[in-house]
Amino acid sequence: MAGNPLTDPSWPTELADTVERVVGQVRERATKPAVHVTRGIVFGLLAGILGIVALTLLIVGATRALQVLLALGLPQGRAVYLSYLIVGGILCLAGALFLRKRHTNDQ
Repeated sequence: MAGNPLTDPSWPTELADTVERVVGQVRERATKPAVHVTRGIVFGLLAGILGIVALTLLIVGATRALQVLLALGLPQGRAVYLSYLIVGGILCLAGALFLRKRHTNDQ
């Protein structure tokens, strides 16, 4: 009776191997892409937040450095206002450049 699986001594191990293989394939196809997408979202958000913080600190540091440089030849109050005007002007020009390039792909 080789056709009867209940009397075959290797049937339980073959069945267990088959179930393990099928479950492994399902897990690989279902959960691995979800894990990769989730990691991408988490690391992307983390990089974005750290980038915004770094850019903010860079702008603050540039403004302060410009104040120190301008204070060498101007009074402190004028150096502060002039540094704000220079950094603000550079940021406005950068914003205008980005707004101008915004519609290049649409046309």
